[in-house]
Amino acid sequence: MHKDITDKLPYTKPFLFVEELLHVDENGAEGTYTFNADSDFYKGHFKNNPVTPGVILTETMAQIGVVCLGIYLLGNDFDSNTKVAMTSSEIEYLKPVYSNEKVTVISEKIYFRFGKLKCKVKMMNDHCETVCQGTIAGMIV
Repeated sequence: MHKDITDKLPYTKPFLFVEELLHVDENGAEGTYTFNADSDFYKGHFKNNPVTPGVILTETMAQIGVVCLGIYLLGNDFDSNTKVAMTSSEIEYLKPVYSNEKVTVISEKIYFRFGKLKCKVKMMNDHCETVCQGTIAGMIV
């Protein structure tokens, strides 16, 4: 795990959606997360059939695929004063993700310039099926 990168993430539980960062280089990142059945968002989404909300799937892809990559790309220029914000996302949801499912996020850098990082991202389940995919962009300043 790339603990030097994950330690710099500007999130903590219960809003940290990076379990393990498997790989990161100048072209992209790959990591995993397992959705805990005790998470509050399952209590009301949906009644008697808990499904992980799309906004949480998008956030997981952003944290692993964009923010971890951004921290890597900035290197020593990323510090506690650095701010991270999502600027756009276009995600297609293909399959549901249930509680206790482990997912893998893979990102591919489209560009990084003037503090804006845009990536192609996809999330896969344990059966190597794509559950959602799209693009996410963010500002790192």
